[in-house]
Order: sequence, then structure tokens, then C-alpha cells
Amino acid sequence: MRKYVILFVLALLSSPLWAQTEENDSLPWPLNVQNRLDSLVSLPMLQTTQLGLMVYDLTADSVLYRYHERQTLRPASTMKLLTAITAIDLLGGSYRFRTSLAYLGTVDDGVLQGDIYCVGGFDPRFNHDDMLAFVESLQSLGVDTLRGTIVADKTMTGSDRLGEGWCWDDDNPVLSPLLISRKDCFVERFVEELQKAGIVVESDLIEGDTPSDARIICTRYHGLDEILVRMMKDSDNLYAESVFFQIAAATGNRPAKARHASAVIKQLISRLGLNPQNYRIADGSGLSLYNYLSVELEVRLLRYAYHQAQVWEFLFPTLPVAGESGTLSKRMRNTAAAGNVCAKTGTLSGISSLAGYCTSDNGHQLCFAIINQGVLRNSQGKNFQDLVCLALCEP
Repeated sequence: MRKYVILFVLALLSSPLWAQTEENDSLPWPLNVQNRLDSLVSLPMLQTTQLGLMVYDLTADSVLYRYHERQTLRPASTMKLLTAITAIDLLGGSYRFRTSLAYLGTVDDGVLQGDIYCVGGFDPRFNHDDMLAFVESLQSLGVDTLRGTIVADKTMTGSDRLGEGWCWDDDNPVLSPLLISRKDCFVERFVEELQKAGIVVESDLIEGDTPSDARIICTRYHGLDEILVRMMKDSDNLYAESVFFQIAAATGNRPAKARHASAVIKQLISRLGLNPQNYRIADGSGLSLYNYLSVELEVRLLRYAYHQAQVWEFLFPTLPVAGESGTLSKRMRNTAAAGNVCAKTGTLSGISSLAGYCTSDNGHQLCFAIINQGVLRNSQGKNFQDLVCLALCEP
């Protein structure tokens, strides 16, 4: 596979389509770049595959290039851009995910006679240290024995544990709002840690809702900014779905469902001047085969984020950087795009995508979106996208 990739790139770079002639060198910058991109969209691979490509000059405030920009295609993980931008815009960068411990009952001579509630807020970062904080909060009340019921409150979301349109044989995350170290075994782990701490557990384990008069004794928080870094840099699907369901929950619906988050995203699309009915939004990660977007939509969202300081501040640092970090760390090394292109990648079977920002040789800030669909080898799409980035960044 590595040999194939190298030969593919070398063949393209050395072909007459890509070679810069003296005539091209004398062209104004926009025409030079457009000629390069025209050469790329004439490659034989596009006779058997689909492409959506759009480049926008943020400095000049104008379209630099477009090719099938309104064709609806599956975005793969560039879907996470929509989720991230909507979440920051709606919730704010200081938003925090929370998981709480509450109880009803009395504590007498070290015995808590009553019910304990573990309240899930779909925080994918809740870990062993957070669980120990729960245990310590009970110890601080002087509790050495639990009698009653331990309730797993997963009512933030519905009972579906997989997303609409997810493939059964993918490595799918579990859509549970009550997680410990990414796993849906919260109460069992809670009981284990209680027993390790010397607390006697004489309680039944059930799922249910938390009464409004239950007293919260511990809440653990993780910020949206922490979640976004892993979601975008590493393309973490669980983190993306957790953000998606924060958007859904912010509507006030309980249980929060995917359609509630989709409606919010479509409201933003409408504000951007596009028709939300032209797109399909099934999840927040891009795993679903039911997602359909266009590169025009992705570019419009990237433009919006660029001009909204409160969004840009939290979005841009989370993007993978070519040749340096995240899912782009091994791509475009030792080229003009390295350390320059900051973009979200996307990969599903037959789909490869890339959308983000770069700076051209003349100092103009650009945003772009590329979706290759129907590629039998995802390396074909990635190589094509890398060449587009070189066309935008090289002199």
C-alpha cells in the first residue's frame, strides 16, 4: 500500500497536468491556482468516482474554486465540523459536561438508608479519578454501609445505544449517557470502588429517574474545550456523539434524541442562507450512512466559524495540522502544506474527505472542503486531497 501511495503521488506531481509552465507562472495568483485545480479534477480517477470541491478566499471574500459544490455526498468524519461549530455556537466554549451523585434517605450511625442516584450527562471523559471522587463524597458523609437501591439514571437520552444508519460491523461507540472510561458499566464499577473503600453495599441495582428532591453530593465536570480536542484531533466518534447529544439536550427535550440535535443544526444552516431540507443529518460523528451534505455547506460553516470570534477561538485549536498533529500528522510532511493546513479528515468505506483552512503563498486565508466518494482505496482520496492542499499552498 505504501508503494502504491508513493507511485500515485509521484505520477501526479510529474505529470503535464501538474507541471508549472512559464505561462502558468506568469498568471495572476487566482488563475494559477485555478489552473492547478482544473488539472486535478481532470484526473482519470474522477471518471469512476464522485467529487465535491470548493475553495473560498476568506481574505478576498470570494469563491476561488468550485466543482460539484452542491452535490450531496456522505461527509464521513467532516460531519464533526458541523457538530463542533453548532455546539460552540449554541452552548458556548465554557460549557461543561456533568455527571452527578445524589441520594434520598438518612444517614444514621454510618448507614445510608435510602437510594443513591448516579445521574448521567453523557460525559465521555468520566474516568477512574472521577469515580473515586464519588466514593469519597459518600465517605465524607460518614457512610460505611448502603441499604436501599443504587439507581443508574440514563434518562438524558433514549434507549437506543447505536445511531441511525450505523453499520453493524463497525467499531461503534455505545450511546449511553452514563459512562466510565468509555464503557457502559457505571454502576457495577461504582459498587466495586465502594467495596474497595470498605463501604458495605446492601443495595439492589436498577435503572430509573432521579427525583427532583434528591440531594446532590458530588458533581464531576469536564469542559467542552477538552472534549473538542480529542473529538477533532483524533476523530473520536464517542466524543462527537456526546457533543451531539448535548446539543439535543439543550432543546429541553427529555429524553434527548438525534432528531433534536439535527433540528438545531438545521436552524444554523438556515441562518447561513442555505436550505436545510437539502441535507440529511443523522448523527454527530459521521458514522451514519444516512448523512448527506455538500461541500458548499461545509465551506459556508467554515466561513461562519472564521468570522465568529467566540466560535473560532475554540474551534481552530482543535483541528489536526498537516505533518504535525492528529489525523493529519503523517500527511503532507515536508511540503508547503505542512504546519499550514489545519483541517478535519473523514474516512468511511468508499469515502474520504477533508475540510478546513490554510494560508496561500500570497498570504490569503482560505477555507476549503473536499469529499471523494466511491473510491475503492481511501488512499486515492487522501492523495487527491493532499494535492489540492499543495495547489493552494505552494508558490
